[in-house]
Amino acid sequence: MAVVVALSIGAGCSYNRFATQDEAVRAQWSQDENQLQRRHDLIPNLVETVKGFAQQEKDVFQSVADARAKMAGAGTINERVAAASAESSALARLLVVVENYPQLKSNENFMRLMDELGGTENRIATERMRYNDAAREYNTMRRRFPGNLMAGMFGFEERPYFEVPAEAKAAPKVDFGKK
Repeated sequence: MAVVVALSIGAGCSYNRFATQDEAVRAQWSQDENQLQRRHDLIPNLVETVKGFAQQEKDVFQSVADARAKMAGAGTINERVAAASAESSALARLLVVVENYPQLKSNENFMRLMDELGGTENRIATERMRYNDAAREYNTMRRRFPGNLMAGMFGFEERPYFEVPAEAKAAPKVDFGKK
């Protein structure tokens, strides 16, 4: 009778430990998904911000270059007057940009994007490591005696480790729309 009671108590304790560790693994995977969602939401918005500022600055620089080209190609007095006026207008827009933004904002936004990319990927890597640690602890308990008996009896399945897919081993390419 004492043996049956001891086995029942042991089984209950093992079951509770499995249930606790199983929930820890699930919670850790949920945190990993939380970071993946953060990346999914954040990165495209930052990339579009960088592209927007870069396009605005590119447009200003392009208008200056176009105006200079017109001035260089102007042959008649009327063409030179029109080209000089266009060049003055383009340079005025450039001066406004430079006055309002002592450092060009696309560079600042690009640096912020790089910081956010690095920080986000570090958060994801940390959460994946924590998930693998939780899965390892759970799987080890599941395989050890007498846990292996209890796991089989109560249907606690092995948890997979996060492994890097083959395509992730190649260096990523960042595209700012330049083709």
